[in-house]
Amino acid sequence: MSNTKSAAFSDDDSSGRAALSNERALSEEIPFALADERLDRVVALMAEVSRSVAARMIDEGAVTIDGVVATSGSARVETGSTIEALVPVPTDPRPTADPAVEFRVVYEDPHILVVDKPADLVVHLGAGHKDRTLVNGLLSRYPEIASVGEPHRPGIVHRLDRTTSGLLVVARTSEAYGQLVVQMSAHEPERVYQALAWGHLEADRGTIDAPIGRSPRHPTRMAVIDRGRPARTHYEVVERFAEPRETSLLECRLETGRTHQIRVHLKAIGHPVVGDRAYDGHRPGIELDRPFLHACALRFRHPVTDERVELESPLAADLVGTLQLCSG
Repeated sequence: MSNTKSAAFSDDDSSGRAALSNERALSEEIPFALADERLDRVVALMAEVSRSVAARMIDEGAVTIDGVVATSGSARVETGSTIEALVPVPTDPRPTADPAVEFRVVYEDPHILVVDKPADLVVHLGAGHKDRTLVNGLLSRYPEIASVGEPHRPGIVHRLDRTTSGLLVVARTSEAYGQLVVQMSAHEPERVYQALAWGHLEADRGTIDAPIGRSPRHPTRMAVIDRGRPARTHYEVVERFAEPRETSLLECRLETGRTHQIRVHLKAIGHPVVGDRAYDGHRPGIELDRPFLHACALRFRHPVTDERVELESPLAADLVGTLQLCSG
């Protein structure tokens, strides 16, 4: 391995990286013995990490092949190509309990719980967020989740951005965790969001089908790129407003769950989320301290009983106030 350095990770709410203090740079030429192997397997071998860590590195844009950011772990490598990667070097990834973290539980049983996450609360530890996350609060109330799932984000099977409010399911047992991960991988759960977008969309309903990957211009952001991972967002216009500026209240359903998916997709079609500074949604006329995005409904099969679980969350107060402004 040719080079090692220390650096803080960028602050990406949904990256899924563990609590890390540094990273080491890896640069290796593909030998003949690894020709035509999957990229994630090659990265795992060269970086001496697990396949899941290698896959996450690729998802996060931390791996390049001959200077081009890799977007798929299933891609086959060629002899003589050069792989460069930023390999995470973990500190102790285990979060501690913090009873001061506030959140509301809307459903719980011995196997799972569903949280109505407030805005401005990070889900789990990561770069720039070493404590006071939802996971720290969960460990205070539900210490049994410490051994469920990944050490740095126990019980967590999907995430919401720090600035997004709404519903999030958490596993309390390893059995529930495993089944929920399978469901999420198969895109079974129905996750519905309310978003206020700039402008009036041409169609009352539609599907945005565009691949998403790490932005080549802004590494801490995502973008629609040709070599990104497949992503599909279904939307329906709930209401259109003319004042104080033209906006549309949307109901969005995720078919896939890419980082910042709704925000990136709406920006891509020219209707960014109101208040979204990262994706061109901060505009005069409506002042909002965060993107107008709320996970309002969550529907899934119970991982143990197989019964249907359906939950809804009302809009947060700040978003209600914004809608009242639009309604006049």
